[in-house]
Amino acid sequence: MNTKHYTFLAQVTDPHIRESGRLAYGRINTAPYLERAIQSVLALRQRPDALVLTGDLTDFGRPAEYAHLAELLAPLADMPLYLLPGNHDERAQLRQSFAHHGYLQGDGEYVQYRVKVGPLHLVALDTVVPGQSHGTLCARRLAWLERELAACRDEPVVIAMHHPPFRTLIGHMDKIGLLEGGAQLEAIVARHANVERIICGHLHRAIDVRFGGTIASTCPAPGHQVALDLQPDAPSAWMLEPPAFRIHAWDGQRLVSHLAASGIFEGPYPFHENGMLID
Repeated sequence: MNTKHYTFLAQVTDPHIRESGRLAYGRINTAPYLERAIQSVLALRQRPDALVLTGDLTDFGRPAEYAHLAELLAPLADMPLYLLPGNHDERAQLRQSFAHHGYLQGDGEYVQYRVKVGPLHLVALDTVVPGQSHGTLCARRLAWLERELAACRDEPVVIAMHHPPFRTLIGHMDKIGLLEGGAQLEAIVARHANVERIICGHLHRAIDVRFGGTIASTCPAPGHQVALDLQPDAPSAWMLEPPAFRIHAWDGQRLVSHLAASGIFEGPYPFHENGMLID
C-alpha cells in the first residue's frame, strides 16, 4: 500500500516548558529539547497529518510559560496541533493562551473534544484534578466519553489522555496516576472494539499495556525521563535518557505505533539484500 493512503498521528508529551531562560526543577532547560523534538517531527520522511501533545505542556501553567510554548510550537503552523492538559497545566490559562484553538473551548469545565485526523477520530479525555498531581475520571467525564464513542461507532478511534489508566509498576508514579475511574474506563473501552489505542503522557517513558481489549501506552518526553526502577518503594527520580516521541500510523485496517528518536542522527543508509552496507 502506498503511504499516501496512511494516516500519521505524531504524539509528543510532557515538555514542561518554563518561561524563557528558566530551568525546570532548577536543573534542566526544557525548551531546546522541545525544539529538537519538533524539528525531528518535521524531518520525518512521512509528514504527520497532525500532532497531539498529551499534557504537562508547561511546568506551572503560567501565562509566560504558555507564551513560550506557543513560540516553540510555531514551526508547526501548517500542521494541525491538538493540546490537552496535564497535572502541571492550568485549564483556564491554556484556553486563554491558545484561544485560537477552538476545540479547547468546549465541554464547559473540562478540556475534552473529538476531532478527525483523516479517518481517525481523536478523542481527548481530561484527567486533571486542579492543584493535584494525580488524575481522575469522574462520572461526567466518562459519560461524555461513552457518548462520543457511540457517535463514531465502527470508525477507528484513538483516545488521548494525560494520566495512564493502568499501573506502570513505577511506584512513586502510580501514587500520582489515575486514582479513580480506571476500571470504569476499561469497561467502556471493552464495549467499543473500534478503539484502536489509548495514548497517554505523565510517565516520561514508553510503556505498553493490554487494556480493555485494546492497547494503552505512554510516551517518552522530549527532555527528562522518569528513571526506570520497578522497586515498589523506589525514590522519585528523573534522568536524561535519549528522548523520543511516538508515531501512530493508520493503514486502513490497523494502527501501528512506532517510537521515534528525538534528535539528529546520521542516516538512513541503504543495505544490500545480503546485509552489506552500500557505500
